[in-house]
Amino acid sequence: MTYQKPADLPEKIQLFIDGEFVDAEGGATFDVIEPVSNEVYTRAASASKTDVDRAVAAAKRAFDEGPWPKMLPRERSRILHKVADIVESRDDRLALIESWDSGLPITQAKGQARRAAENFRFFADLIVAEHDNVTKVPGRQINYVNRKPKGVAGLITPWNVPFMQESWKLAPALATGNTVVLKPASYTPLSAALWPEIFREAGVPDGVFNLILGSGGVAGDALVKHPDVPLISFTGDSSTGAMISTNASPYLKGLSLELGGKSPSVVFADADLEEALDATVFSVFSLNGERCTAGSRVLVERSIYDDFVARYAERAKNIVIGLPSDPATEVGALVHPSHFEKVMSYVEIGKTEGRLVAGGGRPEGFPEGNYVAPTVFADVKPEARIFQEEIFGPVVAITPFDTDEEALQLANDTKYGLAAYVWTSNLKRAHNFAHGIESGMVWLNSNNVRDLRTPFGGVKASGLGREGGYRSVDFYTTAQSIQITLNEAHSPRFGAGK
Repeated sequence: MTYQKPADLPEKIQLFIDGEFVDAEGGATFDVIEPVSNEVYTRAASASKTDVDRAVAAAKRAFDEGPWPKMLPRERSRILHKVADIVESRDDRLALIESWDSGLPITQAKGQARRAAENFRFFADLIVAEHDNVTKVPGRQINYVNRKPKGVAGLITPWNVPFMQESWKLAPALATGNTVVLKPASYTPLSAALWPEIFREAGVPDGVFNLILGSGGVAGDALVKHPDVPLISFTGDSSTGAMISTNASPYLKGLSLELGGKSPSVVFADADLEEALDATVFSVFSLNGERCTAGSRVLVERSIYDDFVARYAERAKNIVIGLPSDPATEVGALVHPSHFEKVMSYVEIGKTEGRLVAGGGRPEGFPEGNYVAPTVFADVKPEARIFQEEIFGPVVAITPFDTDEEALQLANDTKYGLAAYVWTSNLKRAHNFAHGIESGMVWLNSNNVRDLRTPFGGVKASGLGREGGYRSVDFYTTAQSIQITLNEAHSPRFGAGK
């Protein structure tokens, strides 16, 4: 099994501050590994608090003195469309780099590169079409809203599908006139290092985009606590999100926190079983199971339960495991050995909590690297850890239910509430059941097909705030209310005497 290293990988990944690639303070670096062999293939600059201060100062200067926030929306839109053009023109290279760095199968990585370009196109169009209502009292008063960018946006992104996740935050932050400091996950910094040249070629002014690398405990923490960063958008695990909320609270920062998930896929007996199988298998095992919206708890009506479990297990056993670079691969290597160990620990826990019907360890032929066979546990009780806790890997728990009421109780019986999926041909049931689910998003007879105009986010431990469409515009801007009097002000005349 030969894994071909992509050509022209950098020997070192630097920070990008105020239009220049720079080393971290004192030349500090950290190792970056690829997940098939877990060998170090490059080193990345490890930012200190001083480096973060430099990046924020550059972004603030570009916001206060530069042209970016003062541009007409159409001018910024043209530049962001150029960004999308460049990303599309390099999608093969982007996908190859993303696949190498994260272990994501190459065909799925290509899809994420195209989504990254679409994120920029969408927000480039939205800021041109964006408008606010004008309200008036005839003959007396008019009110209009003046939208203003907030300033320096701190963007902290995760290691799963990193390039696309970065675009999801960068596009609206830049479109609305903010400047940014991006802190990607330390496991997967490679594709983030492509943004500086893309933005420079598209015409984004120096200082508008700044890149810091390093640990969340140092670089991320300094960004969250910086007094000149008025808003933080974070995607990651719930415990880190709670810590960010605490650390940002003294500064009253704007927060958008998209956190963990343990999403239910509810399959009723009247569902199209073949479509439900397609969707529920894909939901858990695509992107190597490393996705926040994965339907990792499958709840199945008892009358079809045995048949469903047997067919689901057969599908899981037939999933193609291989090198991330192979177009035939459906599940590749997990991102990092520490995450591999976490997922494998849950596999062992699951063997005591459910009936193993597929997978359960390393796949055959992959004695090294971060490979986990697609794993299916049936008959899982709601108190089980594999039912309650986010695993973030190719592991699924299947649980039977007898009634709609029991299904809803099971669906809501975790601390998370990001996404949910419902499969039924009963229209009334579909809508009423969806309304009862405690989650930020529900897909009915659909598998995570996203419209960028719709709000994205969760409830409970799955997050705070919403982004997507005009919700992103709301988050990245301040809505200033302007009042105009059309007649006399009619103010009471205090102190004017009788």
